[in-house]
Amino acid sequence: MNKNLIPLTLGGLGIGITEFVMMGLLPDIAKDLKVSIPQAGHLISAYALGVVIGAPLLIMIAGKYPPKKILIALMVMFTTFNAFSAFAPTFNTLFIARLLSGLPHGAFFGVGSVVASRIAKEGKAAQAVSLMFMGLTIANIVGVPLGTFIGHNFSWRISFAVVVIVGLVTLLSLKLWLPALEAAKNRNLKAELSFFKKREAWIIIAMISIGTGGLFTWYSYIAPLMTDVAGFSPNAVTYILMLAGLGMMTGNYLGGILADKYSPAKASAFLLIAMVITLTIVHFVSGNQVLALVMTFVTGAVSFSLAAPIQMLMIQSAKGSEMLAASASQASFNIGNALGAFFGGLPLVYGFDYTAPAYVGAAMALVGAFFAFWLIRSTQNHEVEIDAKAIATSFH
Repeated sequence: MNKNLIPLTLGGLGIGITEFVMMGLLPDIAKDLKVSIPQAGHLISAYALGVVIGAPLLIMIAGKYPPKKILIALMVMFTTFNAFSAFAPTFNTLFIARLLSGLPHGAFFGVGSVVASRIAKEGKAAQAVSLMFMGLTIANIVGVPLGTFIGHNFSWRISFAVVVIVGLVTLLSLKLWLPALEAAKNRNLKAELSFFKKREAWIIIAMISIGTGGLFTWYSYIAPLMTDVAGFSPNAVTYILMLAGLGMMTGNYLGGILADKYSPAKASAFLLIAMVITLTIVHFVSGNQVLALVMTFVTGAVSFSLAAPIQMLMIQSAKGSEMLAASASQASFNIGNALGAFFGGLPLVYGFDYTAPAYVGAAMALVGAFFAFWLIRSTQNHEVEIDAKAIATSFH
């Protein structure tokens, strides 16, 4: 790995731990703060809301500064607010701390994606971005299981203290290893926001918000799927989540290669169709333990292979407003998180078993694929129009 990319990977690790460890800590936090588990679940929503609010807002405020300074400032915010979470005395203060902790999430990945693509070797931009997102996958393999273990056996507050330590290490690595790239010259916020006037921008946002929701219909209910349907013991869930994390790491790397070899739009369309297929298979084979484990790895790989392509798609579609667009894709991803968990839970409310969310996820991924193919067609038509104008001009 390029040493200059290590700070971005470490940042992804810390962000991944604090985002996903909450799922495993809900019973402990609910018991300690004397609230119900459903009420404690609002802490997950608070973080996602923070991501959606903070991603574009912080980029609009800080986009005129050099990327290195922005990333350091964002990581200071991230570390400070997670420290607040560790010491929050009541549920309401923890809710506010989680909301604030989510603010720098999308902005960090947005700026980090642009930095990774700028310092990458020629033709390797998407792979460089995938190395940043590798931190998220490492979090799911090691960080989240470790944080959950600490929370169950010692205190959930120590789990957040671990996140703070990762944040401090990230700050040090940003200071030492991240290149000091120049700030955007002659920045015009109004011009950057004009990106959202383009039809392509909203097609991509819809593709991410709905398509990636397919991942979360499956992942949000993976524990009861593996215990109630596949028949694994509750103690095995930690290891199953690690297997899913290994799949995510593998897919994340392969997704970067696909985006570089073909194009981000074509890679996204192909991978969303692959997600439709894998989630459909999950529905039918989850009753068999061996096949359930195989599909846990495969589904994790296919789902997370979208990370680098969709981020590069946003960057390439937003010339002059790359950071803002890249942060918007992270906000969209968290909308997908919320939509996937919500729609995936609907069939359970009506009495269907835990294989049903996979069908919902396949439908959401199919809708995402529709938007991806629409984007490809729209781009091709635009290129044809430009060529036609160029030909007409040459005759004059």
